[in-house]
Amino acid sequence: MAPRARIAAVCLDVGSTWTKAALVQHDGGLAGFAEHPTTAGDVLAGMDAAVRAVSAADGAGAPGPELLACSSAGGGLRLAAVGTETLATTEAGHRVALSAGAHVVHVHAGPLEPADVRALRAARPGVVLLMGGADGDDPSVLLHNAGRLAASRIRYPIVLAGNVAARTDAVAVLRGTGRTVVACDNVSPRLGEIVPEPARAALAQLYRRHSLGGRGPATAPRFRRIVRAATSDVVAHAAAELARIRRTRVLLVDVGCATTDVHSAQPGAGPAVHTVEGDLGVRAAAAGVLLGAQAEGLVDPVEADLLTGTVTRMTSETGYVPRDAGSAAEDRRIAALAAVVAVRRHVRAHPDAARDVGLVVLTGGVFRQRAAAGLTAVERTLRADSELAPAFGDAPVAVDADFAVAPAGLLAANGRADAAASLLRDHLLG
Repeated sequence: MAPRARIAAVCLDVGSTWTKAALVQHDGGLAGFAEHPTTAGDVLAGMDAAVRAVSAADGAGAPGPELLACSSAGGGLRLAAVGTETLATTEAGHRVALSAGAHVVHVHAGPLEPADVRALRAARPGVVLLMGGADGDDPSVLLHNAGRLAASRIRYPIVLAGNVAARTDAVAVLRGTGRTVVACDNVSPRLGEIVPEPARAALAQLYRRHSLGGRGPATAPRFRRIVRAATSDVVAHAAAELARIRRTRVLLVDVGCATTDVHSAQPGAGPAVHTVEGDLGVRAAAAGVLLGAQAEGLVDPVEADLLTGTVTRMTSETGYVPRDAGSAAEDRRIAALAAVVAVRRHVRAHPDAARDVGLVVLTGGVFRQRAAAGLTAVERTLRADSELAPAFGDAPVAVDADFAVAPAGLLAANGRADAAASLLRDHLLG
């Protein structure tokens, strides 16, 4: 093990299920790794445990180097969609959530009554998407629902994307009771038309704050001093550094327990463009992977039936770790499907991401399983996909088995580009 004096930083990535810690040397070498289940009641307990464990691996009882930390502990953002008509509200909610880190957990159409407010509250959303008719329609339902939410005990942030004629009055009613309201253009400006982009952008900004997690009164002050960035933003820095090193476009897929992120970066373009899928993951969001894969035609009914039991277990046992080859293979199959669905969505949103890709990177806990044959199967799944073949081409695929990407992103984001580049070269590209 490297001498203590050579340690430059403890890099900490607080996920929704696991908290990972890496000791990084001044020259970018990895000197130790530890992980601990993310502690839901007090996220700092898991963070401290991971730091103690990785520090002990270096032969010291307490951490001396600088602590650099990022977090996605909040997981996917739970979205409730409230509108005027069921089918339109449902479709708009799902399209707004797409690639913005959210997933729909509740849909209501029509005037909210007290029982409807109770049902909405029971769904435990993290944000409400409030819609209501095309521009020029009668705004009464939207105004009624804004008033009902303002008078309720619901305190979630609200993205208001409804009838333009009612926007000013609805915002005033909601903000008058101290609620956080983000107003944007109407999701349905004309009858039968859905324009999700403005509301999606608003939702993505709310997701960035939500994803950090650690908002409990006992943890928030110290947590906020330690954790300064969302994991997705940090990984975007790593993707940009990889593009600089390789002098080519990089497509990086980060498969997590609750979300799957895709980053595309090209040399000299700054941090990567990224999308976050709040319904795709290998634990809490595993059910969304199976649904998404079926919708995309990636699995047939027979395989879907075979995977249902696995997905149920993943969803209910979020801390589950495969103990045999068969379970590990199922884990990787769900991860491969999550990656394909997420990259398809990313490329549809950012067509340039599919052009001249020179390196594909797979990162996430599932890819730290070092079974070469299994990881080759994941790569084969990605290359065989007809929609992604033009994007992947013959580009090499690098697997982040050593947990180098997030630490490198933390280093790069904190002015240590040389150490970040060395870490990536030695433990990802080497």
